[in-house]
Amino acid sequence: MSPQPQAAVGAPLSRVDGRLKVTGQAKYAADHKPEGVVHAVVVDSGIGRGRITGIDTRAAQAQPGVLEVLHHGNAPTLPYGPNPGSLNLPGERLRVFQDDRVRFHGQPVAVVVATTLEAAQHAASLVEIGYDTERPTTDLADAPAAGEPRTYTRGDAEAALREAPVRLEMTYRTARNHHNAMELHATVAQWDGDRLTLWDKTQWVQSPRDELAANFGIPAGNIRVVSPFVGGAFGNAARAWPHITVAALAARETGRPVKLVLTRRQLYSGVGYRPAYEYKVRLGSDSGGRLTAMTHDLRAETSRYETFAERGVLAPGQMLYTTPNVSQTHRTVPLDVNTPTPMRGPGYSSAAFPVECALDELAHELGIDPIELRRRNEPDNDQSSGRPFSTRRLGECYTVGAREFGWDRRDPRPRSTRDGDWLIGTGMATALYDTLRAPGQASVRLDADGTALVESSTSDMGPGTYTSMTQVAADALGLAVRDVTFRLGDTDMPTAPLHGGSLTMASVGSTVQDGCDKLRQQAIELAVGDEGSPLYGVAAEDVVVRGGRLHQTDNPARGETYKQLLTRNERAYLEALGSWTPGQSRSSMYAYGAVFAEVGVDARLGLVRVRRMLGVFDAGRIVNPELADSQAIGAMVGGIGMALLEHTVTDHRDGRIVNANLADYLVPVNADVRDLKAIYVDGRDDEADPLGVKGLGEVVLVGVAPAIANAVFHATGRRVRDLPITTESLL
Repeated sequence: MSPQPQAAVGAPLSRVDGRLKVTGQAKYAADHKPEGVVHAVVVDSGIGRGRITGIDTRAAQAQPGVLEVLHHGNAPTLPYGPNPGSLNLPGERLRVFQDDRVRFHGQPVAVVVATTLEAAQHAASLVEIGYDTERPTTDLADAPAAGEPRTYTRGDAEAALREAPVRLEMTYRTARNHHNAMELHATVAQWDGDRLTLWDKTQWVQSPRDELAANFGIPAGNIRVVSPFVGGAFGNAARAWPHITVAALAARETGRPVKLVLTRRQLYSGVGYRPAYEYKVRLGSDSGGRLTAMTHDLRAETSRYETFAERGVLAPGQMLYTTPNVSQTHRTVPLDVNTPTPMRGPGYSSAAFPVECALDELAHELGIDPIELRRRNEPDNDQSSGRPFSTRRLGECYTVGAREFGWDRRDPRPRSTRDGDWLIGTGMATALYDTLRAPGQASVRLDADGTALVESSTSDMGPGTYTSMTQVAADALGLAVRDVTFRLGDTDMPTAPLHGGSLTMASVGSTVQDGCDKLRQQAIELAVGDEGSPLYGVAAEDVVVRGGRLHQTDNPARGETYKQLLTRNERAYLEALGSWTPGQSRSSMYAYGAVFAEVGVDARLGLVRVRRMLGVFDAGRIVNPELADSQAIGAMVGGIGMALLEHTVTDHRDGRIVNANLADYLVPVNADVRDLKAIYVDGRDDEADPLGVKGLGEVVLVGVAPAIANAVFHATGRRVRDLPITTESLL
């Protein structure tokens, strides 16, 4: 088969759904208003642990417009069957209104349904709840771990540490972070007999479908979930959270469509978060900086009712650098809190801070340039598995980054550069994230007018799925981008994997390409077998399609358009179902990056400002550079928050989160964001998937916080091992 011309993939196209969003035509979950919709408001627990001794709803029910107040005392018993496929965790997921137990502050304990939002809000404020209160345990530092830890061992780390000429021991801590996406979590639930339609904010429409099927004991086929637009998520809309069951239950009990929107405050307890970590590192090296041993001892918070042990948190310590002797222990600490969940760069970003800062500390101890130290410890293969790397252009990331950032102008001495009252420092860190892939399907239909419709039940929480899939489809079908429509976010569409973990482009993109390749081949075979076609008798492998026109590869004048072909054959459309399942790989597949940061620290006030940042990434083929820049720069902004601002504060007396709002939980704003730039090294990873992509959305955050922390040390000479780095820690 002749290679199909590529015109759209690789081009910096603007978002095809951009106009819908900026004109307010894009409908998010809370924008859906089925006829007769009423409003639900969740009542949260006011204690962090204990039991409900009584609920007085008389005042609430007496308010005009109130239809129902549901709680554990009057709600029906729900089956809550097993559902391991929707990101549920070991333990027992929270079962709303099924008992009197309060497991954390902010747990849903009742819901008020009323004809207007205002009536529901007011009535919710009138619900009086009595408690038998117990003191909660919410501080990671004071609580014991539980259960069997995850462990990894290679060589004899203890013996190697004893013999190492250079030894360092450090403890790092990262704060709990909340996702704080722009769109609030919202659900609109409508029953029709035993069939349920749900308009929901979700990164994976199959997740709420399967969860509600298990919770209500009905077939998954009876539930349709619709989610065409998601206003940001960063991971917290992947799992189906308790509020969707509350909405569906309220709709069933009232016989009305119900809209439920969590408030910003309720997001801090109603959905998950990045857990806090305590991470102890011991490392040994020779006098030349070559690592001989590292130990990693992690403690991370989880809830008492489920165990969240973050995937990927051990990987950087196992395979990023050549280390013959490694020991790792990952312990979870059950607390009286709601369950954590993945947040952008999950696991890897939490581990990168201690690992990359520890490397920087070793470089300073030995007087070796931080990039050179990393080069001296560059592995030949993945030492955790022995597998070769499919591609690893990390050395090129270092080279390009150092050149573009001006690393050679850096005075390695801490506190050596000033700009007036500002101490100036530069730092760098390595980033990595594994290349995840999953099976999926996509339907493709080519209409007689020469336009195409492609559908898959994937999501778009911000990376530009609508646009990138349109580009892949346009090239595979030989159409202009304007002639392709891509639709997503509906369980009635072909199944797709979770939209997260940087797996969408590889997984859904490969299914889209497969379906479009199949359909294009259908059209070619129809043409070469049609006596009325100019291409009759031409070998199918000698036909390509460009601009909606099929033609002979070496004779472009010989051909016809899709429209001419289908019209003559009286075909209203052609259709195909694309599918792709990743095979078993014999290689270690990761995306990599090198992140460089320059900070200024006010010598008198301890204020930290990021002056510029550069990320250089080995992410395989870049489908759309404009979308890639959006992902990379957005991740750098998020990393600034992780490094300098974001910190969930809990009152350990009652488990209440005291900064559960965007006034007190600080996130970066325009004044915090200066000169940010991303570069992508050339190269594909054809072993990973047919498109040659490795994933971008996660790796671009992973190295940001440690790069900033290392720059702060270089500026001030003070090593801060706790995130976020605050003014107080530098005074």
